Amino acid sequence: MKYLIAGLGNIGKEYENTRHNIGFDILDALAGASNIVFNDRRYGFVAEFKYKARTFVLLRPTTYVNLSGRAVSYWLKQEKIPLENLLVVVDDLALPFGTVRLKTKGSDGGHNGLRNISEVLGTNEYARLRFGIGDNFHKGHQVNYVLGKWSAKEAKLLPEKIEHCVEAIKSFGTLGVERTMNLFNTRK
Repeated sequence: MKYLIAGLGNIGKEYENTRHNIGFDILDALAGASNIVFNDRRYGFVAEFKYKARTFVLLRPTTYVNLSGRAVSYWLKQEKIPLENLLVVVDDLALPFGTVRLKTKGSDGGHNGLRNISEVLGTNEYARLRFGIGDNFHKGHQVNYVLGKWSAKEAKLLPEKIEHCVEAIKSFGTLGVERTMNLFNTRK
């Protein structure tokens, strides 16, 4: 069985270690823990690994967050992966820092990357793992906050929170979305 895990983020040095790139960071941690590397392919950087007789195709789209739909659609078709085996990893302003929410489907919640994926796929019925980045910004400064670097306190806690997400992704492929939701969704 094959799964596509798409971690959203923006390419370029200026976006490294920013809140909006948490999807990239989580996939980088998963690749590092699995001793695999990403290869520059069409519409993104792609890596593949096997875990418990499942194949995980990791995708870091190079289309920028707001245009991720094309990359996700292409790799679903290229790898012949059914929609129910898609997991999109994104940042979420509505959740406190480090809070994880896995959902089977839903609205884009104002996230332009999810909006684009839903438009291109023609549905919002795909799993998404939302990583809380908090909403500690002044009115009118949302973009600066999302594209900003982690605070020192957040950066210290980030590795543990990312590891939680890595385990959730593995569980998604082995236990299914419902059981993974029960095990990994945090309440904080």
